[in-house]
Amino acid sequence: MTRLPPARAHRAAARRPRVAVAAAALALLVPAMLTAQQRPPYPTEPPPPAPLTPAQFPPFQQATLANGLKLVVVESHDQPVLSLSLAMPAGSAYDPAGKEGLAAMVAGLLDKGAGQRTAEEIAATIEGVGGTLGAGAGADFLTARASVLSNDADLAFTLLGDVVLRPTFPEQEVELARTQTLSGLQLELSQPASLAERFFDANLYGQHPYARHPTPESIRAITRDDLVAYQRARLRPQGALLVVAGDISLADARQRAERIFGGWTGTAPEGAAFPTPPQRTRTEIVLVHRPGSVQSNIVVGNTTFGPASPLRPASNVANQVLGGGSDSRLFMILREQKGWTYGAYSSFARPLGVGAFQASAEVRTAVTDSALREMLTQLRRLRSEPVPAMELEAAKGSLIGSFPLTVETAAQIAGAVSNALLYGLGTDYLHDYRTNLAAVTAADVAKVAQTAIRPDSALIVVVGDATKLYDQLQAIAPVRLVNAQGDPLTPADLTPKASSVTLDPRRLAVGSDSFVVMLQGKPFGYQTSVTARAPDGGYTVTETTVLGPVGTQHTTLTFTDRLAMRRVEQSGTMQGQAMKTDVAYANGKATGTAATPQPPTGQVQTVAVSADVPAGAIDDNAVVALLPTLPWTADAKLTLPVFAAGSNALQMQTFAVTGTEPVTVPLGTFPAYRVEVTGGQAPVTYWIEQAAPHRVLKIAPAGAPITVERAR
Repeated sequence: MTRLPPARAHRAAARRPRVAVAAAALALLVPAMLTAQQRPPYPTEPPPPAPLTPAQFPPFQQATLANGLKLVVVESHDQPVLSLSLAMPAGSAYDPAGKEGLAAMVAGLLDKGAGQRTAEEIAATIEGVGGTLGAGAGADFLTARASVLSNDADLAFTLLGDVVLRPTFPEQEVELARTQTLSGLQLELSQPASLAERFFDANLYGQHPYARHPTPESIRAITRDDLVAYQRARLRPQGALLVVAGDISLADARQRAERIFGGWTGTAPEGAAFPTPPQRTRTEIVLVHRPGSVQSNIVVGNTTFGPASPLRPASNVANQVLGGGSDSRLFMILREQKGWTYGAYSSFARPLGVGAFQASAEVRTAVTDSALREMLTQLRRLRSEPVPAMELEAAKGSLIGSFPLTVETAAQIAGAVSNALLYGLGTDYLHDYRTNLAAVTAADVAKVAQTAIRPDSALIVVVGDATKLYDQLQAIAPVRLVNAQGDPLTPADLTPKASSVTLDPRRLAVGSDSFVVMLQGKPFGYQTSVTARAPDGGYTVTETTVLGPVGTQHTTLTFTDRLAMRRVEQSGTMQGQAMKTDVAYANGKATGTAATPQPPTGQVQTVAVSADVPAGAIDDNAVVALLPTLPWTADAKLTLPVFAAGSNALQMQTFAVTGTEPVTVPLGTFPAYRVEVTGGQAPVTYWIEQAAPHRVLKIAPAGAPITVERAR
């Protein structure tokens, strides 16, 4: 190798960067010097897509244990993870009448004590290895699941066996589950979307079990003995399916399954034959009156085919075109073009029995009829007009492209395989899913729309303020009017008249009361009140409410000797915001100011109060104090004019006794009237002692996991 002298080497090195810079500059200049004819042509269209191949699923390996338990293994050693899914025909469709919610409670309690472990020990054990364990109940099946690293396979099988075969249903956990379920139901029943779904299912399915939903009464009726009996009767190996996905072989999974589940025996009893849902020959609207609602929840739909129908791929594409996402027709037209809603969607439900199609939207009250007409128009359009090629390909592309995201993990694979086999879709369903979608044509979409979407014989449920909707909707289809409890109403019921009621001052007990505020079953705050006679013969009620760290409120109510309202003075803070109300009642008017939290934001706003109020009207802050003075009986239904200072509005609130039941509060257990209140800003339930002086025992505002319970 020839070495340059140091000086020459230095000069050569100095020249190199200049040569590189010049070459780079020349490379940039040459394209600019070429004429348009000399430049290489740029592509004007995207390249064609690569051929679509079936999903690459490991083969399903199947075996059946001697006790009838079916085992499916989806073996993959790409990652050291393992997921188990054990499904049994024990879903909510098998709930006994009057005990709806039983299957869901059983599922929720399986891991709250099983074998030799308590709920805390089960949680610590599975979380200690970074795994998960749980169970849930759908309409048809109850499924228990476990996921772990594959070297913890023994633990996963053991825990799954314990929770399914040997749950202990501790009484304390049962009552906690009941409290949590009731709290969740309270919130659910206050939400218009949930009401719409419940009324849609009930009217669509009729006497079929798919029509039923849990109620507070059904949850209270469930006993520990019911839970034990359901688990023993329905959680059986015959008809059960165990899917194991991940880093395990069939031989290994079978050996573990036989060790854990081999002694499990029996067959679940045959359920009664499910009745056929009603068939509609014309469109019907069920209007659920929700007084004061500023929006309407619309659900439109009909019964359809079951899960294994050959129309399934085309129905997936049709739904994607119509309402499957934010680029679908319903969303783009009702939201983007019209500005009527935050979103509008559609879906197909495909349980084992009768399936259902539905389209839904939440819209402003003022445009409810327009939105419903447009939804029906879009349903008819999908039936009568071929879907344009570009729209069809976009819908198929969205479904095909998103599918791999639904089967990425071992848990997702186990769930997908379990569903495919439980619902009779066959072992090739997942493998062929994308190619079947790709083969759907515009004619297929039209065919499934004409078969499964029937706008001219649809069930329509609308939840909203019927005083503003009834006449609008009658112009679209016959309307059946009900309240939120499902009781029939007439148009005259929409404008209730005040009951002729005289308050009884003798039942306004002078003295002090106290209540504890419970949040999800735990103490969160308190309320105290003192009732005293005023020097002029009237009454004064002073209340103090403390809601943990959220806020405090001090209220003073003054009445005449006949309990006519005189004044309401209130001050306090709510989430750091100051509140102050001062309203006087005189000469048929309410005047003053009210600074109170306003829905839906909760921000405190000051309202100038000036309104005419009829004789006998009471302030909404005085309702609890005056409830004992009303004439309570087992069939009482009283409508009272209640003035809400925070909104400067008079409301006709109805207080209806819906049942009698014992209620337990910190003070003790008492026979009580259950009183449902409607017509206010949100529904409220009161429990009022049956015996005079009819003390208020418990208060449960709808939509909040809070109760107020008498402590003294």
